[in-house]
Amino acid sequence: MNAPVIVVTGAAGALGSVVAARLAAAGARVVGVDLAGEGLSPALALALGGVDLGEPAQVRAAFAAVAERFGRLDGLVNIAGGFAWETIESGAVETWDRLYAMNVRSALLACQAATEALARDGGAIVNVGAAAAQRASLGMGAYAASKSGVARLTEALAAELLDRGVRVNAVAPSIIDTPLNRRDMPDADFERWVAPEALAEVVAFLLSPAARAMTGALLPVTGRTPL
Repeated sequence: MNAPVIVVTGAAGALGSVVAARLAAAGARVVGVDLAGEGLSPALALALGGVDLGEPAQVRAAFAAVAERFGRLDGLVNIAGGFAWETIESGAVETWDRLYAMNVRSALLACQAATEALARDGGAIVNVGAAAAQRASLGMGAYAASKSGVARLTEALAAELLDRGVRVNAVAPSIIDTPLNRRDMPDADFERWVAPEALAEVVAFLLSPAARAMTGALLPVTGRTPL
């Protein structure tokens, strides 16, 4: 049997690079898609840099390149996204538009482009949501709303693809231990955060046959961070 082909968006980022490496280590042929032209691992089976995941034509072209190269698609992991801390009172409506585009629109377009190509009875999509979507705290309104959109996208698409045997699930992490988060919160207890490697293990599980009975799930991955 050929090794599965899995697309990872945001593959040049702190989490995306770790997830891509974890899947490749398990034998998958990983396609990394990112807006960044640099930072994509040379170990990827196919690296597609310079792709704006908010532009439908570019997303379709990226998945067409995957189909041309491999002739199949077994999984999609939507990691590309963004964050902003901003109060509602002093914030801008543009922040809400920007986070919607980065977190929801990018995942939606990738899901739409992948749906027809995904293998029946075994294909899987994993979206990266956020624990913050369950209850927004100070300064988290726009971000939490956009990640709530990812959760609803996951649930709706899971129902839509149910009879095709294509599973759609999401992980909902709390703070991920990345260099950027350490820089922004230098006094935090990093040991309580979610390590990218630990989150990658959960993503790999959701893509695997071991999770074949799960679809439409929003799986909390919160480490030791109080919610």
